[in-house]
Amino acid sequence: MSELPTQARIVIIGGGIVGCSLAYHLARRGCTDFVLLERRQLTCGTTWHAAGLVGQLRATHNLTRLAQYTAGLFGSLEAETGQATGFRQVGSLAVASRPERFEELKRGASMARCFGLEAEVLTPEEAGRLHPLLQTRDLLGAVFLPKDGQTNPVDTTQALAKGARQRGGRILEGIPVNAILRRNGAVSGVVTPLGEIAAEIVVNCAGMWARDLAASCGVAVPLHAAEHFYVVTEPIAALPSALPVLRDPDSRAYFKDEAGKLLVGWFEAAAKPWGMAGIPESFCFDQLPADVEHIAPELERAMHRVPALADTGIQLFFNGPESFTPDDRYLLGEAPELRNFFVAAGFNSIGIQSSGGAGKVLADWILDGHPPMDLWDVDIRRCMPFQRNRRYLRDRTVETLGLLYDMHWPFRQVATSRGVRQSPLHDRLAARGACFGEVAGWERANWYAPAGVAPEYRYSYGRQNWFDHSAAEHAAVREAVGLFDQTSFGKFILEGPDAEAVIDRICANDLAVPPQRVVYTQWLNERGGIEADLTVTRETEDRFLVVTSAASQTRDLSWLRRHIPEDARATVFDATSAYAVLGVMGPRSRELLTRLTDEDLSNAAFPFATSREIDLAYARVRATRITYVGELGWELYIPTEFAAGVFDALIEEGTPLGLRLAGHHALDSLRIEKAYRHWGHDITDQDTPLEAGLGFAVALGKSRPFIGREAVLRQKASGIKRRLLTFALENEGRLLYGNEPIWRDGTLVGRITSGMFGHTIGKPIGLGYVEDKSIEGRYEIEIAGERIAARATVGALYDPTSARVRG
Repeated sequence: MSELPTQARIVIIGGGIVGCSLAYHLARRGCTDFVLLERRQLTCGTTWHAAGLVGQLRATHNLTRLAQYTAGLFGSLEAETGQATGFRQVGSLAVASRPERFEELKRGASMARCFGLEAEVLTPEEAGRLHPLLQTRDLLGAVFLPKDGQTNPVDTTQALAKGARQRGGRILEGIPVNAILRRNGAVSGVVTPLGEIAAEIVVNCAGMWARDLAASCGVAVPLHAAEHFYVVTEPIAALPSALPVLRDPDSRAYFKDEAGKLLVGWFEAAAKPWGMAGIPESFCFDQLPADVEHIAPELERAMHRVPALADTGIQLFFNGPESFTPDDRYLLGEAPELRNFFVAAGFNSIGIQSSGGAGKVLADWILDGHPPMDLWDVDIRRCMPFQRNRRYLRDRTVETLGLLYDMHWPFRQVATSRGVRQSPLHDRLAARGACFGEVAGWERANWYAPAGVAPEYRYSYGRQNWFDHSAAEHAAVREAVGLFDQTSFGKFILEGPDAEAVIDRICANDLAVPPQRVVYTQWLNERGGIEADLTVTRETEDRFLVVTSAASQTRDLSWLRRHIPEDARATVFDATSAYAVLGVMGPRSRELLTRLTDEDLSNAAFPFATSREIDLAYARVRATRITYVGELGWELYIPTEFAAGVFDALIEEGTPLGLRLAGHHALDSLRIEKAYRHWGHDITDQDTPLEAGLGFAVALGKSRPFIGREAVLRQKASGIKRRLLTFALENEGRLLYGNEPIWRDGTLVGRITSGMFGHTIGKPIGLGYVEDKSIEGRYEIEIAGERIAARATVGALYDPTSARVRG
């Protein structure tokens, strides 16, 4: 074993395939001042027993890009390092025995076109010719990805490690990390049994141990291990060579050739969490006890799909632990709680196929100081602090393993670990028929069931059971008045003598405004990308209220805190739990609120973008005239203890005016009709305000420079190469959900970023970026292989001049 260094620029903790991939990519970038510490032996935790599947098509655009990179890397790694990897590009075949599953597969095949990933839609007969062991009688079709493959996880990890060492990287085995050292809010090194290592950056790639290691230094890394089962058969004499990997998600099974045998694994609906009391320190290439009874029903379904299994002996029943996160997406990036402490963990049984891409982008992030692409899908800053809770993670893990092969329905809601965060109005909404969804732990009313209708989802790719009810909510907002519970907003208070200087430097819009003004703005990075999309209200000379989405709460609070200079006389605190928020929206909203307040709400006295405290019912609330639905309206920020009284008064006075409770599905359809952007879908840290059509919210001429100003000026001078458009389908029967390819005059030019049905427009609608050579032309949107004519426009489909908002 090499001598332990006393210092290194970067310390990587964990020698699984992800840690070794990071080491390899750092070294390939020319950074060799790092040391990887593995507690025992490389791959001994989860990597060694992974099935080694290398699929490329994932649920989202960006996750697919990362998986694509991995496949390309594995294809060249053996030639580069001289270490055999066992990588074979045999392709993968996903089959469907139900219409809805075939729809899902075909939509995925269409999405694959957005980034040049080859995908073929097959008949059952064609699938059978590719995989002769496949029983095809009850199949409806399949999708084949010829560039997918499989690899040997141990050999591939060793190849990555060898590639890192060949370039001068240090990888040491048998050295656990006992503690993380911190200084002034940043990581400063690690403690091992052999001594301390001072470091500028520490990366937690500790797999199953990552949660507890992070918790020891105050960082939330929400993951939990679950038992994962597969079997390996006796040799099958007639097994063809180079069989494609077979996935039968309707049977929750995958099959792959394993040296003349079949390896069959499952993602069963009800999983078995493991390691609730922590992962044993002694764990090294260990197996968990076999549970044949647990897996017997899955094995029976597998025998139906591949009948040869019924006549073949089982050589190995395997059970090993793998880590799962609450949303089945891995955790990547710098922890918001501790500067220079990075995480790459919780890979949800796709660690092998994600490892190359994850290692590369994390190496780039560390060395360049920012992510090289939009990584919000897996960014650790999407997590809430409470999600490190062991009981919450255990209960959610029962479900998340099975979700990998469950139907990925539009609007699919998790069933476990619910009721974590509730609005003070939750019970009142439930009594009125609310069907709740979950975001960042919040229970939010997505739609309301009328009397006699069960408030529960029945999923499909068409118009789901809530479609008409949400349409009525949408119409009420457009024609009368709707009431939204928006308590889940993240809310931060920035105050102090230097508060204006701090917030005005962070915001692209001008915050040097008088008190009682609300400003819509973006926060930009130095490259001009949009880091946040939110409103800031100047309450007083030295106090600002920042309001953002529930999903962005952790990320945006971290960004704000990290951009307050050390010598600034300003502080920020999270006020999310202090206020309930009710959105009163629609042409009769002024009439309703006037019945409950003495305040003059006329356009002259209370113009758009005004925010002030008013008496309403029996409470004192902050009323902010702003909208996310494109109508006259106010957001009411109510101290939590007054929320129920204000709600009841609004219901009583609003009912004669046509008031209707409205959920977040209606909010989404209303905002897309108005082309209002949603951060994380329509705008990200890789999109600029000019590309997104948000130049009106950028104050390039304000006296105080802001982060990203120079990048915006450069782009303004050179011109944009892509822009966000609004689309309306001509076919009312096909719905948009995101990631559908956009064709212009027969050429692929972009993809849909978000979609809904526009009830006022009467058509499916969506937003999407297209190449900006010329936006004129004949547009089509591809859905499940079918191209559908669409109308494109630069602005909003509804009230493009915003006359109703300012009326």
